[in-house]
Amino acid sequence: MGKDDDLQAAYAMRRRILGDAYVDSVTASADPAAQDFQDHLTAMAWGAWAREGALSTRDRSLLVLAMTAATGRMEEFELHAKASPNAGVTDDELDELLFQIAGYAGGPAAVASRRILAGIRAERDADRS
Repeated sequence: MGKDDDLQAAYAMRRRILGDAYVDSVTASADPAAQDFQDHLTAMAWGAWAREGALSTRDRSLLVLAMTAATGRMEEFELHAKASPNAGVTDDELDELLFQIAGYAGGPAAVASRRILAGIRAERDADRS
């Protein structure tokens, strides 16, 4: 694949996981520098998601969740936690992930992650009612 094809594949994966509305909202700027930045982020991060390889989309999602929690990037953790079902991640797997986060990133990271998951689930349950 060429560079343009790689970027298209990365955007397709980003849209598959995060949804069109989110991607459209962050790429809507008419500022060329902002679009260049979004293209760079998409190619770098989502290009890794779009790679053929030994890691599944589910595995990549769990890794991103663990890394964002471990580095205290809770806004990104929340974004990816909300989107994790699109990658095939279950609630049970997210609950189990909290134990790994606690063991390797510490209690505060796991507690913050747990609060975020509880909020996401409460919102999801309210939407189902």
